[in-house]
Amino acid sequence: MTDDKQRRWGVSVRSPNDVAPHVHQLAARIGSRLNEQDAWRIVVSLVYARWAAREDRARESSRPSWRWLTDRTDKDPRVGPYVRGFLSEWLHQQTAADESERGKGNVPSLPATVDSDLRQLIRVIDRAEGLGDLLQHCLRNLSDSQATGGHYFTPRDIARLMVEAVEPRDTHRILDPACGSAGLLIEAVLHMRRHTTLDVRPSLTGQDLHAGTLQIARMNLDAHGVKADLAPPMDSLAEPTSEGFDVVLANPPFNAASWAPDGTLDDDDPRWSRYTRPRRGDANFAWILHIAHALAPGGRAAVLMADGAADNIRKADRVIREGLVTDDLVECVVALPPGLFPHVRIPCCLWLLNRDKSPQGVGGVDRNREVLFINARGASEQIGNSRRWRLDPDGIERILHTLAIWRGVPRSAPLQEVDAYGDEPGWCRSRTLQELADGGYNLLPPNHTDAPGDANGSSQQRIVELTGELYKRFEEARDLEAKLRRALDEL
Repeated sequence: MTDDKQRRWGVSVRSPNDVAPHVHQLAARIGSRLNEQDAWRIVVSLVYARWAAREDRARESSRPSWRWLTDRTDKDPRVGPYVRGFLSEWLHQQTAADESERGKGNVPSLPATVDSDLRQLIRVIDRAEGLGDLLQHCLRNLSDSQATGGHYFTPRDIARLMVEAVEPRDTHRILDPACGSAGLLIEAVLHMRRHTTLDVRPSLTGQDLHAGTLQIARMNLDAHGVKADLAPPMDSLAEPTSEGFDVVLANPPFNAASWAPDGTLDDDDPRWSRYTRPRRGDANFAWILHIAHALAPGGRAAVLMADGAADNIRKADRVIREGLVTDDLVECVVALPPGLFPHVRIPCCLWLLNRDKSPQGVGGVDRNREVLFINARGASEQIGNSRRWRLDPDGIERILHTLAIWRGVPRSAPLQEVDAYGDEPGWCRSRTLQELADGGYNLLPPNHTDAPGDANGSSQQRIVELTGELYKRFEEARDLEAKLRRALDEL
């Protein structure tokens, strides 16, 4: 770009931190004329397309270049048609319903009212540095914009904890049945790259219900140089997987109420025929049983679940928990801090499932017929001056260190010199299956780690429980309001 054009456009080369406020402002203005989610999809798509066009510039390509787009939008008062045509060429085409509309189904219609803001957005993106970081920033905002339907992406701190807890390896077959932006699959590959100098090429499979989200996943995978098999849009819970996986990573929507829309559940389904059918009004255990069934012999899984899955007293939930514990599939349950997902305030737990807890499995100690509980409710920190929270890096390391020494494989850089596992009141406790049976198969970590009579721990847990219940009621009220508005619109 010439100095004259740079002065005329009024933008300079900026880092992602410098660009972010301008991108936010423009996305908000575009969103006021479309909607917030479509606005952030356009932003993400343009950042990705600029990166993809740059990566492709040395090859012979019939697709328009990024410079083609900037030249057209600088000269022509109408911007939307150029943007839509450009993105239609650069976005993956697999989900296009009609060849004559190749790719356009993934790009919202762009009215003339957004032309001025689109032009400014292209100028800002054109002068941005660190496209990978900018893409991740925009993905977080896209996740926030579509989170009201339970369709959000996994923050990087939580993804790191989940991946390191299951230790994926290069030869593993890895599945995410609710892959969203493919962040967990990408983190699995980044983890392997950090631990080897070899070119890692695990077998990655991602599934998701929404075509638009799979489009985002493909962009994210491309930007990280990761290859994965993304299935066409599908309901993962509709049927069991046909193959076994060594590692399953999943952050499914919490407490999804309409997971069996056909109104029927087959008692002979191999996922729950051994236990009992999951409740139609709550998909939590449908996901857990689906994932357990997908594990190969020796396979392990990391799954995020709302707290209710660990201690709900409903008969079906308790029976399934009893079956999972009796079959020795549950390896560890970690109580995470509330507020890690800004749009889902209810507290949640990380469940680790493992089909081989023997010394020949992931660890060096026989942990058959035992379950580890970790209470990490306080392991969070505020992000700057924002209202957002994340897992404290020291808290992540402490969780992983505790899990490692319990398994008998201490981490290379432990927080403290500990040769053997020991229960820590208020933090961790290892329970036998008989102890869990005596306690009614309640798997909520604070109920195991807090000592009896610990008034401080009990009061803190009660506050968390009440806060979670309150936010759950808020979410139910929002859902009810949306249904009422739809009903009124139809009158």
